[in-house]
Amino acid sequence: MTSTLTTPDYRACMTCAGFNLRKANRAISQFYDEVFRPLGIRGTQYSLLVAVKLTAPVLLTQLADYAQMDRTTLTRNMELLVNQGLLTVSAGKDKRTRNVNITADGVELLELAYPLWQQAQAKISAGMGAERLAHFLADLSALVDVSQHS
Repeated sequence: MTSTLTTPDYRACMTCAGFNLRKANRAISQFYDEVFRPLGIRGTQYSLLVAVKLTAPVLLTQLADYAQMDRTTLTRNMELLVNQGLLTVSAGKDKRTRNVNITADGVELLELAYPLWQQAQAKISAGMGAERLAHFLADLSALVDVSQHS
């Protein structure tokens, strides 16, 4: 029996949203990691501290939803921040829940890191243009929505 299938054109995969987002994520993560290196944190840790600051006290499951992370990954990422005394995790109203809060040291670190973030954000905005960056961020939100409702 002869196959009627043609050989796939794998070059088309170079337009894959997932591939290109991961590629961009690696580049931007390296950029922000370098920005925050003097403070001994990574960009992902800064983002997590900001998320907790904005939502605290917050249930671990709510924080995972907010950050679009599964609980296991979130717990692993928070472990270092807890060990450094920047976040606390305590029992919730029942034994199955955990509350996450930022400590005074965590707030102090955020205050030191914020000017570095502003400089990095300004560089990104200048490189892309403020309007283009705003559209890009809106498009990213739309991609999140599409991926969750598929």
